[in-house]
Amino acid sequence: MERVSAPPTARRGRSSRGGVPTVLPDAAPPGPTTLFDPPSTAGPPVAVLPDAVHVPQWLDLPAQQRLAATFRDWARPPAGLRHPRMPTGHLMTVQSVCLGWHWQPYAYTRTADDTDGAPVKPLPPEVFALGRDAVAAAYGDAGAYAPDAVIANLYAPGAKLGLHCDGEEPADAPVVTISLGDTCLFRFAGVERRTAPFVDVWLASGDLLVFGGATRRIYHGVPKVLTGTAPAGLGLPPGRLSITIRETGLS
Repeated sequence: MERVSAPPTARRGRSSRGGVPTVLPDAAPPGPTTLFDPPSTAGPPVAVLPDAVHVPQWLDLPAQQRLAATFRDWARPPAGLRHPRMPTGHLMTVQSVCLGWHWQPYAYTRTADDTDGAPVKPLPPEVFALGRDAVAAAYGDAGAYAPDAVIANLYAPGAKLGLHCDGEEPADAPVVTISLGDTCLFRFAGVERRTAPFVDVWLASGDLLVFGGATRRIYHGVPKVLTGTAPAGLGLPPGRLSITIRETGLS
């Protein structure tokens, strides 16, 4: 097993109780109407903070459906979907599955140490390319961006993600977030604070958010998900799926 500890500025420690494996429920049947009908072309990039860019409707519905179907394969064991557990013993409300590197608060490993101990699934080449396309869409050029990990978080109804800073990765490369399913409120605080003032961004299904540079270590979270706002026929259970693509800088 290969374990990489958090850098000195990150929090340390893990729960000895491990996470709780989960099974992805069946997709909700398509409804007769939907509040969101994603267009086939993305909107213009919107700078919400320095180096934080929102691209509305970056993925059209067919692309979202394909990505949702791929996520179902990722979620299956071994090293499948689970509720991560914080070092305090608190079970996170989101359900997560990882590719490339397995994230467990607050460390990365090559094996799913908090569940079945299986090797983490590899990062597919098409997801590598998707991450580079996302950075290019946000910044105009992907540069040397070379993602090596995915953390995919499933927000079932009622799930939230508290304000936190992604401090486990040594790399300063931007974080790519692709949102599928229900619309969520994505909240930014500050680089050195969790408190207000906040900058809030509504992310609908198919939206892209990329943050790096001056905002790479910013505190952020998801305090609210709007139930029932996903497009019909997406192929996911009720809730929201966040696919974050990262370049960790780990070896």
